[in-house]
Amino acid sequence: MSHNVNLAIQVLPMSLPQPEAYRIVDEAIACIKDSGLSYLVCPFETVIEGPYEQVMKLVSDIQDACQAAGAESLLINMKLQRNFIKGVAIDDKIGKYK
Repeated sequence: MSHNVNLAIQVLPMSLPQPEAYRIVDEAIACIKDSGLSYLVCPFETVIEGPYEQVMKLVSDIQDACQAAGAESLLINMKLQRNFIKGVAIDDKIGKYK
């Protein structure tokens, strides 16, 4: 059984003017949205919630989407929270602030 994980991902297109880099980041976020997984866009990163295998596949899909949008190089920062006993939820961390 695969419990939900949380992955914070920051996609930084390299060597592009800012408007072009933002356009590619928008493509990464569109890929996340299209995945059907729960997510939260934040100023510096996007947090994704879902089963480990689906989240890791999404990381690959994001890179493919960025390349298709014209990125030649990416710097990707990720933070993963995984609990092997129970799922991890975004709302457990920030629900009280909504």
